[in-house]
Amino acid sequence: MDLCKIKDPSLLKDMNTNQLEQLADETRQFLIENLATTGGHLGANLGVVELTLALHKVYKSPEDRFLWDVGHQSYIHKILTGRGGQFDTLRQYKGLCGFPKRDESEHDVWETGHSSTSLSAAMGMAIARDLKEEKHSILPIIGDGALTGGMALEALNHIGHEKKNVTVILNDNEMSIAKNVGALHGALGRMRSAGKYHRVKDDLEWVLKKIPAVGGRIAQAAERLKDSMKYFVVPGMFFEELGFTYYGPVDGHDFNDLIENLNYAKKTDGPVIVHVMTQKGKGYHPAETDVKDKWHGVGPYKMESGEKIKPVGAPPAWSSVISEALRKEAKQDDRIVAVTPAMILGSKLEKFGEEFPDRLFDVGIAEQHATTMSAGLATQGMKPFLAIYSTFLQRGYDQVVHDVARQKLNVIFGIDRAGLVGADGETHQGVFDIAFLRSVPNFVISMPKDENEAQHLVHTATHYEDGPFAIRYPRGNAKGVQTDEQPEIIPIGSWEVLKEGTDAVILTFGTTIDMALEASEKMKNDGRSVKVVNARFIKPLDDAMLHDIMKAGMPILTVEEGVLQGGFGSSVLEFAEENEYSSQWVKRMGVPDRFIEHGSVQKLWEEIGLTTDHIVQNLKQMIPNKQQRA
Repeated sequence: MDLCKIKDPSLLKDMNTNQLEQLADETRQFLIENLATTGGHLGANLGVVELTLALHKVYKSPEDRFLWDVGHQSYIHKILTGRGGQFDTLRQYKGLCGFPKRDESEHDVWETGHSSTSLSAAMGMAIARDLKEEKHSILPIIGDGALTGGMALEALNHIGHEKKNVTVILNDNEMSIAKNVGALHGALGRMRSAGKYHRVKDDLEWVLKKIPAVGGRIAQAAERLKDSMKYFVVPGMFFEELGFTYYGPVDGHDFNDLIENLNYAKKTDGPVIVHVMTQKGKGYHPAETDVKDKWHGVGPYKMESGEKIKPVGAPPAWSSVISEALRKEAKQDDRIVAVTPAMILGSKLEKFGEEFPDRLFDVGIAEQHATTMSAGLATQGMKPFLAIYSTFLQRGYDQVVHDVARQKLNVIFGIDRAGLVGADGETHQGVFDIAFLRSVPNFVISMPKDENEAQHLVHTATHYEDGPFAIRYPRGNAKGVQTDEQPEIIPIGSWEVLKEGTDAVILTFGTTIDMALEASEKMKNDGRSVKVVNARFIKPLDDAMLHDIMKAGMPILTVEEGVLQGGFGSSVLEFAEENEYSSQWVKRMGVPDRFIEHGSVQKLWEEIGLTTDHIVQNLKQMIPNKQQRA
């Protein structure tokens, strides 16, 4: 079948099991071939091929609402809803989004990129459905990893309490991005090994109905026996106690098993859990045998061998640079511990864990807990390093304010994927953390320009004793510079002049330093002298240097890979106002007030006007103003 010609899922309704199995094989091959070129979330999607086909056969989208939690496993859903022909543009600039997108298709009813949101959204949709007296099904599809998120558990509690008709599809592959952790994961493991509880219970009911009542005693005893069976068959029966009818475990690669249980669920009144067992990477040997889950999200690869296509001799990833610097500090200071919300692999903490297994804590997909747990560690004199993506730190913001900063605790925030991240798009762009952290008292916020400065900032942070300390670093590879043999403490709030100049000054940091230096060089060729400052401390500012610059009346251009509203440039304007300098000669460049979609970082820089040429254009407009004023 030509998957690019599928218009909607209705073609599945008349397919038999053999035809579905053939379509599943073709879908897997389609994914393997296309993602070899574009990259994407291969392992998760290979695992849900049969599940997605079965859901679309039993239910009717978009009348029935499918909510894909996290959303990176929605590729088959996209193919079945008429987007197969766009897969050569997947995660490319102006192409098909790698996550559900409401303006992309009527079949995408909920946008996700962060985990654990689908159940709360499903509850809201169920309430709206019932108030409007509608009858459609609502089906959040959530992974066992995402189920550990506190928000998911809150929603389960509410759905069960209100007895809403919501059918939760629990996609259990024993993985999120890495091996799952926690007591709930262990409970699911016991359910996996316990067999099919609901069928056993149904069979028991049939037998008990054959027993004649004798004064009601045997019937009462039989009823108690039936109700207690769940405690023997499935230890704990967590979901049933929350008010859900439980079906499973279901073989997620067996169409007969899937369709039978989905039809059971469809006929059941009230909240339902269908516990589906799937294998991540199913059907592609390199992904099936991936114990470290390197096939969760991949770049281009050689389809035949699974070999990743990477630049030869590339510098280490920024996350590796930071984690290695932390590992070296931990060898000297046994107070240092690392905490991560299910991102050991993404944050490159494997080596830290190998050397200090008792000082690395993966708390699961629980950013709020990770933040407050770090605060608790800090109250006892420990030095917690919370490795967390910028976009995931948003989920722990109340804990950052209330539990860490308010108590002035020494928590180090390793803010990974800071800035534009590219192909993962608007749900993952790490452009808000400066603005939402800068307003919080007691915070130090920093960003290194290269590996050498990174190790100095990690050293500085681990020796800092006066509150929380954030180190931002981008996605991708570092610069490849030589590092000093011994790290040094950088004075808090101190900036670094990278290039002297007299006509204007660029204040910038991190990823935008290179384009600032290039712009300064271009201006030099045009007869203009532009100073470039590495503003490595975003908070606090280097007050002494700013006073010197503003007293000299130099036009200031701030450049940042973060949102302009409340960002670094805003802090420079605030400094000018507070110290009664004119802000007329301050201009800001950064991320505009809108969500930035997916595409290569270079393409996105061009779209938002954050390039060397745009810096030059702004400087040429600013410097004549200074001459006219003189």
